[in-house]
Amino acid sequence: MTFFWTADVELATKLKEEIQYEKEAAEQAGSGVPEFVKEFTADGVWKIEHQDAHDEVALVRQFGNETIRVVFSIGDLDTPQEVNEYDEEGNPIAQDEDATSNPVFAIRCSITINKPNTGALSIDAVAEDGNFAVDNVSYYADASLATELSAEADWKRRGLYVGPQFDHLDVGVQESFEKYLDERDIGPALASFIPEFAEWKEQKEYTKWLEHVHKFVSA
Repeated sequence: MTFFWTADVELATKLKEEIQYEKEAAEQAGSGVPEFVKEFTADGVWKIEHQDAHDEVALVRQFGNETIRVVFSIGDLDTPQEVNEYDEEGNPIAQDEDATSNPVFAIRCSITINKPNTGALSIDAVAEDGNFAVDNVSYYADASLATELSAEADWKRRGLYVGPQFDHLDVGVQESFEKYLDERDIGPALASFIPEFAEWKEQKEYTKWLEHVHKFVSA
């Protein structure tokens, strides 16, 4: 026997309405893979790796003998960053309504550059407003430590010197690092693509989540 409780029916109805709204919005935006994703993959530089119902995305490419991975999570879209501007005296400048209604999404990225028998660089950065802001650059003689998430790998990383904060480096070294990354196509174009792709994937996953929850509640 199936029981239908009042709250269940109400929730199922609201979920169905939200599903309908999201699907109509998706149809207006255009179904299928958006043009910006097609253009990105058509360039043949980066390969996009992601799975349905997972929030992690990896962009992978080869550069000479290097294997480069840029990993990020669409979960960062849940925490938009407030962009504050200040005058010469350090007082915050009031923002207009357009600025506050369009939050800037800062997507944290884990960048690894692996060379055979040479180890790996692990770079923590944030893709925001068409640029990468590097936080830290670490070197691992054992390249697996740059990517493995196992308890053993985590234990081995403990106590290792991971390098200084990026903004503590000499300005000339910072600029050279930025050129090093840009030469590997880790620059403005990629920093603009990542938040846009994350937003598109998050919208797809959200609609699927609504459908799964609706199916469960209605069962």
